Amino acid sequence: MKFIDESKIEVIAGNGGNGAASFRREKYIAKGGPDGGDGGWGGSVYALADRNINTLVDYRFARHHRARNGESGRGADCYGKGADDVILRMPVGTVITDINSGELIADLTRDGQKALLARGGKGGLGNLHFKSSTNRAPRQCTPGEEGEHRELQLELKILADVGLLGMPNAGKSTFIRAVSAARPKVADYPFTTLHPNLGVVRVSNEKSFVIADIPGLIEGAAEGAGLGHQFLRHLARTRLLLHLVDIAPLYEGADPVREAHAILNELKKYDEALYEKPRWLVLNKIDLLQDRDAKIAAFLREFGEHTRHFAISAVNGDGCKELTYAIMEHLEQVARQEDMAAAESAQETDIPAL
Repeated sequence: MKFIDESKIEVIAGNGGNGAASFRREKYIAKGGPDGGDGGWGGSVYALADRNINTLVDYRFARHHRARNGESGRGADCYGKGADDVILRMPVGTVITDINSGELIADLTRDGQKALLARGGKGGLGNLHFKSSTNRAPRQCTPGEEGEHRELQLELKILADVGLLGMPNAGKSTFIRAVSAARPKVADYPFTTLHPNLGVVRVSNEKSFVIADIPGLIEGAAEGAGLGHQFLRHLARTRLLLHLVDIAPLYEGADPVREAHAILNELKKYDEALYEKPRWLVLNKIDLLQDRDAKIAAFLREFGEHTRHFAISAVNGDGCKELTYAIMEHLEQVARQEDMAAAESAQETDIPAL
C-alpha cells in the first residue's frame, strides 16, 4: 500500500430540518391549537483517531464527505428525526487545519480522540413554540440552519520518540533492523527507503521506545533534490534526533564531514525548531575502519560541533545496545522534566487570586 501522509478534503455537515406550522384538527376538536413540531438536527462530521490506520490513503481519492440533512417537523407534535453523524477514521498523529483560515481544527495525538470537523445545522422551530395568550393561532415557524462547510488539510506526523537523520546509504534502515523488529528494505544503492518506517525498541520487558526512519536527505533538498523535505514533518514530534553518518564511505571523493554539515544545513532551512531539538551524532560502519580511534577523532575535530556522539556498526551490532540504553535514559529524563513542569503549571493554576 502506498504511503500517503497528506491530503485535502471537503466536509459538509447536514442542514437542520425546517419547523412545521400545523394545527390540531380532530373530530369534536375544531380549534385544537398549534401542533407543528421542530426540525431535526443535521448530521455533523467528526474525525476519530484510530491506531489501526497508518496512512491517509483513504482520503487521497475520497475527498468529499457529506452528512445528511435533518428531517422537517410535522403536525401532531411530531419532531423531525436528526441525521446520523459521519465519522472519519484517521491515523493517530493527523493534524487537521482549515485551508481558508489556517485555523488548527484538531491534532489527533491519541487513539480514540474525537474532533468535530463540521457541525450540523440546528433544526427550525415549529409553530407550537410561538403560541401565547395573545397569539393563540401562530402561523410562523423557522427554517433549519445550514450545516458548516469546510475545506481541510490533513497532514500526518508520525508519533515517535526518536528520529533518524542522514544521507542515503548512511545505514539508517540497517540500524533500525538491528535494534527493533522492523524490517525496512536494505540495499547497496541510495534511496532504498521511500517512506517512513517505525520500529519499537525494547530495552527491557517494561521499557521501550519508538524510532522513526525517514528517507535520506541530500544537499539541495530544500530546492527539491532527492525526495526533498516532504518527510521531515514526521520528525516534528520526536524528543531526540540521531544523526547517522557513514564514517567509512566506499566511493572515492566522499567527505563525511561535508555531508554531515549538509544535512544540518537542510534541517535548518526546513525548520529552526527541528534544528534546535536534542541531536546526537552516530558514526556508523566502524567495522570498515582500519585505524578506528584515529579516524573518529579526526572526524570529530573537523566536524567541530560539540554534541554527544556514539560509534556503532549497525551490521554486526557493535555499540548499538549501549546507544539504545543511553536513548532510554535520555527519554526517561525528558519525561520526568515534563511531568515536573506539568505539576508546577497545575499548582500555579490552582492558586486562588487575592
